[in-house]
Amino acid sequence: MHDLKLDQLQTFVDVVELGTFTAAAEKLGISQPAVSLQIRQLETKLRVRLLERVGKRAMPTQAGAELIEHARRIKSAVSEAISDMDAYSNDKMGRVRIGIGATACIYLLPPILRNMRSKYPTLEITVRTGNTADILKNIEDNILDLGLVTLPAQGRMFDVTPILEDEFVVVGSKEIYELPKVATPTELARLPLILYEAGGNTRRIVNEWFAAASVPLKPIMDLGNIEAIKELVGAGLGCAILPGMAIRKNDERVPLAMRVLSPCLNRKLALVMRHDKPRHKGLREMVYAISALKE
Repeated sequence: MHDLKLDQLQTFVDVVELGTFTAAAEKLGISQPAVSLQIRQLETKLRVRLLERVGKRAMPTQAGAELIEHARRIKSAVSEAISDMDAYSNDKMGRVRIGIGATACIYLLPPILRNMRSKYPTLEITVRTGNTADILKNIEDNILDLGLVTLPAQGRMFDVTPILEDEFVVVGSKEIYELPKVATPTELARLPLILYEAGGNTRRIVNEWFAAASVPLKPIMDLGNIEAIKELVGAGLGCAILPGMAIRKNDERVPLAMRVLSPCLNRKLALVMRHDKPRHKGLREMVYAISALKE
């Protein structure tokens, strides 16, 4: 049986993900020759070539690409084993840091957090809201452990798991605005629109919907808070295009009329983590809980 060394596997993964031996050495706190030695030792042990240079980058060979998937699973399994044993020794579940969009934070997350707190009272949970780009950067930098974001979510180091689709709707005050029976881009462009602020995927999706119909979009206001938008709509200051999850069925304090869009418009929400994120028991349970949102 081959005696694979975990530190050599980790060095190999770092070289592939960072692209150079120098960058891997800086991350690991060792010299570049030490990184080269570990890779040579690993290649000698396995009797295959694992890396090749493409320009200035170190790229995996076909054998290396297959090994890296094994290496990530090995690292994850080792981390889970250590974490699970640690839970027995100190009766703690660890910490989970979640990044999530503001709308999903309001309308999806509370019952999940309530159930997790009830089942695992020693689990430390922190939540940070933001747009997809900011959340992905924080996951990449290990400031956050996982994110529930609006797709697309691009990055070589991410595992991306689609969770649900959320259909957009147009809403207006029942007392002031009569929404068009068919809510097309052309019809909605005639209304005073209050939209979610620019810069995130949610607004980009709406902009692209109008652009696909060659209809100019000129909102009268841009806001970053869904509840504030609904209050302004309820006060008769305009209409809004919002994610469907933001419209509660029975307990809306502000009475709103609603129409689905034509053509239909959806956004996709996905769970995002780093490939190499150690998944201790608390983090695994949180992933299971969020994944249960799948329709």
